[in-house]
Amino acid sequence: MTRQAPQLTTTHLILRGHERTDFERLAAMWGDPDIVRHIGARPSSSQESWFRLLRYMGHWPAMGYGYWAVCDKATGLYIGDVGLADHKRGLHPGLDAAPEAGWVIIPSLAGRGFATEAMAAALAWYEQTHGPTRTVCMIESVHAASIRVAEKLGYRPFADIMMTDKAVSLFERS
Repeated sequence: MTRQAPQLTTTHLILRGHERTDFERLAAMWGDPDIVRHIGARPSSSQESWFRLLRYMGHWPAMGYGYWAVCDKATGLYIGDVGLADHKRGLHPGLDAAPEAGWVIIPSLAGRGFATEAMAAALAWYEQTHGPTRTVCMIESVHAASIRVAEKLGYRPFADIMMTDKAVSLFERS
């Protein structure tokens, strides 16, 4: 079992395990209302961001997979998070039955293909180490950009649900 995030390199990005030094940039990103408006959440407090960072770091030894810190290859700056997790949401049996993919890139770099590039690398790594396995993702139904990323990665819709007061689409990739 993988105990820590392996480093992955793509054309424009480096995916690496999260570090304590990522906290300030992670907290700023997750505290941004533009980041959370499509995930049914309010901006994260400093403490919630700290807990997120610890959760990212702890997922790897517990599950053998997790989230990566996405860094710009040219500058080394942390620009987002991508990966797979077991969230045990209890929202739909088809969602909890497989690792859940997720991605977020800071708004100033959105639309450049970085989420697709990073998740393609993460999924390739996952399939190479864990075998071809069904993965899922959950996207607010009005978040067209994220739905396009999911489709480019080979995800297809399998259910629509309500999460709090928002319509959410569930996608799967086999």
